[in-house]
Amino acid sequence: MIQEILLLKELLGNNEMIYRTVIGLGYMLIYPGLIMIVIAAALLLWAERKIVALVQLRYGPLWISRRIGGALQGFADLIRFSFQEVIIPRRSDVIPFLLSPGLAILFSVLPIAFMPVSPYIKPPIHSDIGLLAAIAVISVAPIFIVLMGWASDNKFAFVGSLREALLIVSYEIPFIISILSMGVMFGSLDFYEIVERQSLLPGMLLNPFAFLASFIAMLRVTSRFPFEISEAETEIVAGPYTEYSGLMFGLSMGLAYIKLYVYALMVSLVFLGGWLPIVSGEGVIGGFLIPSLIVILKLTVVSLVAVFLRAVYGRYRIDQAIRIGWIHVFALSIVSLVWSIILVYGGWVRWA
Repeated sequence: MIQEILLLKELLGNNEMIYRTVIGLGYMLIYPGLIMIVIAAALLLWAERKIVALVQLRYGPLWISRRIGGALQGFADLIRFSFQEVIIPRRSDVIPFLLSPGLAILFSVLPIAFMPVSPYIKPPIHSDIGLLAAIAVISVAPIFIVLMGWASDNKFAFVGSLREALLIVSYEIPFIISILSMGVMFGSLDFYEIVERQSLLPGMLLNPFAFLASFIAMLRVTSRFPFEISEAETEIVAGPYTEYSGLMFGLSMGLAYIKLYVYALMVSLVFLGGWLPIVSGEGVIGGFLIPSLIVILKLTVVSLVAVFLRAVYGRYRIDQAIRIGWIHVFALSIVSLVWSIILVYGGWVRWA
């Protein structure tokens, strides 16, 4: 793999800035970046429909175009969103209304710039505090969901945005505490060191409290059932997205799957050992493709478990979700932090 990197540098004239730009653009736009995210979001949406259809015997995804797995329904949605007129409400605040979906997606995708998918190719922004930086960036995205509801000047959208604001506080804090407790346990906030220190046991076994708290919080921040409360169609139409139409509505609905991809990637690196058991390899296949495929496999398992819950759980009420967040998930995150401190200062885990 190192030989290919040196060859690439030579072809680019040994210009470090050009090399970093090419690698960074490929990382953010192709893999594991935007193109991969779009493919993953489409596959997750298809998988969710098929799973729910099988469990609940829904006619559409289960029977329409059955020979190709119901894929025609996804294409039908794409055509419908593409040809629908984008309507801007007369009383809406136009600039925030138009910019909020794009900014929400931008801040949902940006954390990938900090997260590696192989031991050899560094992400565009490699930092000793990469874990903290990724959490900080992705935590900004829900603000724009709240802004969507406020800018729409619609009572259903406004109620949905208020629900989102309440739930952000209830679940973002436990997620941040539980993730950072792993940084305390591993003695580092660098993704590479976090992955390497899971060579004997994955993080989910070293600190199961942190894994459980972060997984539950992930379900909420990605609007998975039973926490699909902000856009509850039976109560408030589509919540913050009520006034959006056409491709803008499609982008808004796809935001949850984009965030699920990014959060599942983070969970895979912090709790499931990332590209391990691959430690080293040769060439592009052994040094990049195989480790990255292992990461993709792990985040796929996490994502499929998350979308499966739609088939078996009903939606919580807002008061139930907030109570669970502050009483149970927050307490679990504090326990995970205390457990990490006990392991470190009790000498149960030692890192060279």
